[in-house]
Amino acid sequence: MARPQMLKLADVLAELGMSRAAFYRMRARGQGPRLIKLPNGQLRVRRADLDAWLSACEEVAA
Repeated sequence: MARPQMLKLADVLAELGMSRAAFYRMRARGQGPRLIKLPNGQLRVRRADLDAWLSACEEVAA
């Protein structure tokens, strides 16, 4: 079984076209994709979590 693809926060921000500050403001409001904090403090987002979150945003906007 293949491991799920993990994206670096910089990759997520580039895909969303969003600044780091805007992303953290969104997270402070309880929105945004689920984050995984690695033992070294770096953040990752599973591709599946990002895609699911984007789909949910699409449904809300419709």
